[in-house]
Amino acid sequence: MDFGQFRYETKRKASEVKSKSHVTETKSIQIKVITGDHDQQLKARRTAEWLSEGHRVKIDLFLSGRYKYMEESFLKDRLQRFLKIIPIEYKVADDIKKSPKGYTVTLERDGKAKFQPGKELEDVKTNKKEVEEAVNNDQKSKKKSLDDLLENGLI
Repeated sequence: MDFGQFRYETKRKASEVKSKSHVTETKSIQIKVITGDHDQQLKARRTAEWLSEGHRVKIDLFLSGRYKYMEESFLKDRLQRFLKIIPIEYKVADDIKKSPKGYTVTLERDGKAKFQPGKELEDVKTNKKEVEEAVNNDQKSKKKSLDDLLENGLI
């Protein structure tokens, strides 16, 4: 066999192996105790996108100042609340544990779940409509009760 042909074949086999391999990165999301609901939803959506691409995601609950001395159960609950709003199925690779800057958990994709942003947004819109209807019903019931009190001469 010719040495040039041998080099060509080994290079071709190496390129085939390289093309079939998939590099997974560990992406990182940082939340704080005072992070607002809307910001948490945006970060949860970004997390779902990364998980659907096949990356691992490390979520850090960053604690600064006085937040470091809060109850451990409250802080873990805060982190678990964020995990509940992630709109894709996942599995926990590393459980919640204390890190130097706060608490950390690592997630991996569960199966071949794909993130579909349209469906998640529709669910949020329907929830907003339900909340608005409930508020309107409460306001109407308060008006009715005041009208009843006026009619009965109690006020």
